[in-house]
Amino acid sequence: MVAREHRRKGVTLAVVAVAGVVATTGGCSGDGGAVADDRPGRDSTAVRRAADVLLASGSSKARTSLEMAAGGTRVTIRGEGGYDFGKRMGRLRVVLPKDPAGANEHRPITELLSPAALYMKNRGAGVPADKWVRVDSTVLEDGNLVTGGATDPLTAAELLRAARNVTFVGEQDLAGSRVRHYRGVTDIGRAAKAASPYAREALAAAAKGFGEDAVPFDAYLDESGRLRKVRHRFSYVNQGHTVAVASTTLLYAFGAEVVVTLPPRGDIFAGEIKT
Repeated sequence: MVAREHRRKGVTLAVVAVAGVVATTGGCSGDGGAVADDRPGRDSTAVRRAADVLLASGSSKARTSLEMAAGGTRVTIRGEGGYDFGKRMGRLRVVLPKDPAGANEHRPITELLSPAALYMKNRGAGVPADKWVRVDSTVLEDGNLVTGGATDPLTAAELLRAARNVTFVGEQDLAGSRVRHYRGVTDIGRAAKAASPYAREALAAAAKGFGEDAVPFDAYLDESGRLRKVRHRFSYVNQGHTVAVASTTLLYAFGAEVVVTLPPRGDIFAGEIKT
């Protein structure tokens, strides 16, 4: 796993930079999808409004995955936790892949997601066990879309505000719920301009850092218009090469209690993270 360094106020912060090759996912209907029509819940407007619907839904549990290739081996980083959409804050337990021998090389990372920053515990050698690493999302080259090994669930929905070329693929069952599957392409730069104020700076940073603004996606909405699953396929520039990484977010158990308490300043690590 490659570490990318960001220097800020004399302090070097090492954060995860990921790269991968993603296979194209198959559709749910035999005809390959049709252009989304204007019926309620089956048009591109429903996809672009996904973030607004989540904001009104309160909270949910979440599972995330980030797929990549490292050293010729396909690996997946998985996360699980919850998100409070009203407060725009979440908590995830992120599990890094095992080493080639099958051993758990890394301890799970606890991540706290907030509008302005990402907080990580157990991130990097040399960080005391009781300390957190804080990273400003607006200074990251990817706007924290993939840096932490998971995409902020609400930011993933904000990306859909610039959805275009949307096709309605079909209906299917997903985790016990009936959902409508849409496929299309969004644009990071345009999404940044249309996003809620809290997400604009991070997405604007991502628009500059990714290899391409165009991001193919698959989105699954339930009958209430809530985003239940979304998969984005990003192009990321890593050491001069454009590579691909797939980020998937699954949302369920809407209304579940989610408590996120940001660490006090004294618990923030201010030294150098060894990689």
